[in-house]
Amino acid sequence: METPEETVRQNYLLILVNEYGFSLDQIAEELDLTGRGSASARADFVIWRTEQDKADDNAPFIIVECKSDNVTIKPQDYSQGENYARICGAPFFVTHNSRETKYWRVKKDKVPGYTEEIENIPHGDASDKDIKELLSKLRAFKEKEFADLLHQCHNVIRNREKKDPAAAFDEIAKVLFTKVYVERQLLTRRNRKNLFTVDVLHEQIAENPLDTLFQNTKAAYAADKIFEDDERINLKPATGEEIVRKLEKYNLSDTSEDVKGVAFERFLGRTFRGEIGQFFTPRSIVEFMVRMIDPQEGEIVCDPASGSGGFLIRVFELVREKILADADREYNEYKAEIEAKASLSAPKKAKMLQDKYNEIQERIDQQRKGSRLWNLSNRCIYGTDANDRMARTSKMNMIMHGDGHGGVHHHDGFLNVNGIFEGRFDIILTNPPFGANVEPSDKVLEVDITVNPAAEQRYLSEYGDLYRQAQDRVKAALNKPIASLFDLPKSNKAKIKTEILFIERCLDLLKPGGRMGIVLPEGIYNNPSLAYVREFTENRAFLRAVVSLPQETFISSGASVKCSLLFLQKFTEEEQQQFDETHAAAKAEVEAKYADEVEAKKSRLETAIQKAKEDKNTEQRKTLQKELKDYLKQMETKQIAEARQLLKERFDYPIFMYEAEKVGISATGEEDQNELYPNINQPSEIEKTCLEWYREFVTNPAGFVVAGGAE
Repeated sequence: METPEETVRQNYLLILVNEYGFSLDQIAEELDLTGRGSASARADFVIWRTEQDKADDNAPFIIVECKSDNVTIKPQDYSQGENYARICGAPFFVTHNSRETKYWRVKKDKVPGYTEEIENIPHGDASDKDIKELLSKLRAFKEKEFADLLHQCHNVIRNREKKDPAAAFDEIAKVLFTKVYVERQLLTRRNRKNLFTVDVLHEQIAENPLDTLFQNTKAAYAADKIFEDDERINLKPATGEEIVRKLEKYNLSDTSEDVKGVAFERFLGRTFRGEIGQFFTPRSIVEFMVRMIDPQEGEIVCDPASGSGGFLIRVFELVREKILADADREYNEYKAEIEAKASLSAPKKAKMLQDKYNEIQERIDQQRKGSRLWNLSNRCIYGTDANDRMARTSKMNMIMHGDGHGGVHHHDGFLNVNGIFEGRFDIILTNPPFGANVEPSDKVLEVDITVNPAAEQRYLSEYGDLYRQAQDRVKAALNKPIASLFDLPKSNKAKIKTEILFIERCLDLLKPGGRMGIVLPEGIYNNPSLAYVREFTENRAFLRAVVSLPQETFISSGASVKCSLLFLQKFTEEEQQQFDETHAAAKAEVEAKYADEVEAKKSRLETAIQKAKEDKNTEQRKTLQKELKDYLKQMETKQIAEARQLLKERFDYPIFMYEAEKVGISATGEEDQNELYPNINQPSEIEKTCLEWYREFVTNPAGFVVAGGAE
């Protein structure tokens, strides 16, 4: 009986034979490459272009390296395949497990380590012309190239259809989504014919063949309400053909998720640059913030201003990777245990390994309700955006990245709708809109809080009374100013900065003990008039870290404001009680300290006021009343400040602070050196990255020594 590892290999062998047309006489399994330049190289499959080449011991055509099923294939795995291919002189190599397959060409005129990812390998009977065509038509690409390509498509639509940037973007998004869906459905990577081409469109009998494909795509995701029922591709057939012509040589389904994500965000940034109030968070900042928060399996995350979905996508990817790595660890531990039992026969071991493998796979099958990956995808990722275009974009973006889109919605992030309500989330990660105001005229409207009956029933069954109470709160505010739902606005009649309300909203959304990472303009941290916002935050959460970003971080996205990253941890109920008691004791102590002085001054002035009143000296009475009022106000301010200082001394804890200079992106949006977390562009002069300093700080804050940009 085969082991799970052997099953993976044999299944791929069937693909090589049945789908690629290689004969078994062209393939060698587990070929030892010792003597070909390596002492420990053993390739899973070595494929020759012809049977005669194999017989003559000529250089192979393709090397295949199979990997454990539940691991994310990493760059080191590519380098092993490349090494084997270079040893043998093979021009192509493949890294494969049941979750993903990546194809590569080896550039013999380049140094080791230089490879090019391609979208397929040649079939068994491929001619030289076929191979050349494959390399030119189906090729991977860098994010800048993809972003430029999307921008070209955008310009085609704007010029030919006379649409504004936002409307043109909508059409691009629909075409991209359709392309990914069609590629997945038709398994293009194993099909010699690229089905998303102008030629194939011409073969269809329809008024607008591209729209026909879009309608099929829309139907497949009808339950997600990504598009309106009457939505269609609003392009003339000739314009649609030109867009397809530009996109047809690329296979988006197999293109690296990072490449797609970065390119898509570059394109969005170039297209809008603030035109619809969206400033996209650079990928390096997203990566750093997610790593600082360190999400774990089972934790529920929300971005109440999700934009294109960058934070949610990265959390999904990172936790998925952890789940798969854990599944792999569990299997390998069991395998080591079984293989150590000499009393078991080989067939018995193989059966036990296969049974264990199947059990683990069942627990992580993303399509199986209740599995670890199903829960991650369907119960742990939530986001919303007030802009319908961004909400739709983030849904499409998440689908392209593997899923989690079901919890993303279009509605105002300040309101309790669609499973997003107070006290529900372990993690908040967000980059809220800056500079805008919530006006007194911005009211809670019926349309903003209406949920369709089926969804409401689902949420009630999932969340029970918590959901009902959350809905009651927002329904009670119907037709009232949105700001009336919050404590921070000083008056419901005055406008308030959006980012200030988002601070309160995010704290409210967190469970006790929940963690938060948020991008904020630095005025929040140092503007004297916003001290009340800082105190409001300190009264509810530990300030774990503040990382200051360079001025140019968001310039390429169209925003020039200098920002910092704030990391908080909301008090648990016990911590909140301890804080409140400490605060109350500090206030009482300070009040007692000044009680006699205040009472004496107050008594003296009240006596003088009464005398002036009896003497009918109105002017003196008013002067004395003002003096009393000013004095009491002055003493109140003084006591509040002293009580706050006493509170800080008694409820003291360390805060990590870091001033970053290089954060992975230049003012023009190009990739730059990055000191935030370990990466290939790390500045050589830094001892440790910000993330490494923070990890050290968390482990031993008392022994933490100032170094680099950390304090």
